[in-house]
Amino acid sequence: MAIIKPDKQADIEAAADRGENVSEMEPLLIREDSRHRAGLTDLALELAQKSAGLRRSLPESLVSSLADLVRSMNCYYSNLIEGHDTHPVDIERALRGDYSKDAKKRDLQLEAKAHIEVQRWIDSGGLKGRSVSVGAIRETHQRFCSLLPEDLLWVEDPVSKERVSVTPGELRRRDVKVGRHVAISPPAVARFLDRFEQVYAQLGKTETILATAAAHHRLVWIHPFVDGNGRVARLMSHATMLESLDTGAVWSVARGLARNVQAYKSHLAACDQVRRNNLDGRGPLSEESLAEFTRFFLSICLDQVAFMEKLVQPEELRTRIQLWAEEEIRLDRLPPKSGAILEAVLYRGELPRGEAASVVGTGDRQARRVVSALLDRGVLVSASTRAPLRLAFPAALASRWMPGLFPEKA
Repeated sequence: MAIIKPDKQADIEAAADRGENVSEMEPLLIREDSRHRAGLTDLALELAQKSAGLRRSLPESLVSSLADLVRSMNCYYSNLIEGHDTHPVDIERALRGDYSKDAKKRDLQLEAKAHIEVQRWIDSGGLKGRSVSVGAIRETHQRFCSLLPEDLLWVEDPVSKERVSVTPGELRRRDVKVGRHVAISPPAVARFLDRFEQVYAQLGKTETILATAAAHHRLVWIHPFVDGNGRVARLMSHATMLESLDTGAVWSVARGLARNVQAYKSHLAACDQVRRNNLDGRGPLSEESLAEFTRFFLSICLDQVAFMEKLVQPEELRTRIQLWAEEEIRLDRLPPKSGAILEAVLYRGELPRGEAASVVGTGDRQARRVVSALLDRGVLVSASTRAPLRLAFPAALASRWMPGLFPEKA
């Protein structure tokens, strides 16, 4: 059975259209003449510059390897926000088909695997040019939920104890309350989503970056699905940033949101509030709160870019990997010269197998033995037995190679 967060009531009961006008979720954007606009635009431009700098500093093959690890990280932190703690080591095991014998842990592993599969689809261009479209939002929910085990496709009303099923991709047909926010009536969801797409799909690059936080909140404010809205919103935001900033998927806002989860939830709740006074924008909802959430969101993104930039600085990353390799060689868990192969792959991005012997300075047979050992440990990967070698970042080694990326497994 799905875990219900204390601040969430499940669907209350079927309800008729209350006639809400789409203007009720205005402002959807920060006005150009808003006093908040200049500072937020500066943050958006700084984020674009810093994210591009990080991407340019990495060999393309290293981008691919980092993206694999970041998917596990993003999945871990996004699910953690929902109260589901599945460590990336256990996620990695699930990706290999190694599931816990404990039914609840197995379900959470399957949930994590579903999240990663959807993000891999996004990272490969699945939502390119349409991340904020109604079709994309529904497809993201459908893809994620269709991979979930049966027990995670139910929510329970904490008051009535009624169990309500979650249908993948289906817009909710019941009323719902989240915290103090009573979401719009079910029949209104479709027209509000149409307005959502109309506004957010027509923006230029800088405006898209600036509006990502607003779109994030307004989607959860609409609350289109019975369950899974938070994860869909975070995946949508990831897809938006992936395209507008060309991130290469090597950093994720989810880690920053999870590490500041109370502030994140407080900002979302504040954005639900009505306009305070005549100085607080022109729509029914508070522009001040929306601007503060935008500032928080963009600052979190900048912090995550800086964090990843520090982790992948060539000299520091090389030192951490070499220290690990030296230790493994001393413990006779890796053959001599393993560090030389890892260093070559790190600096060059990828290494043709035929060049391994020259790197280690031995014959082909010894070079193959070194490469085989590194492949077995999961620190090198290759598309085939003849394809070049690329560096991998196993979750089990993250605390050594990428300290701080996520907590060590107890």
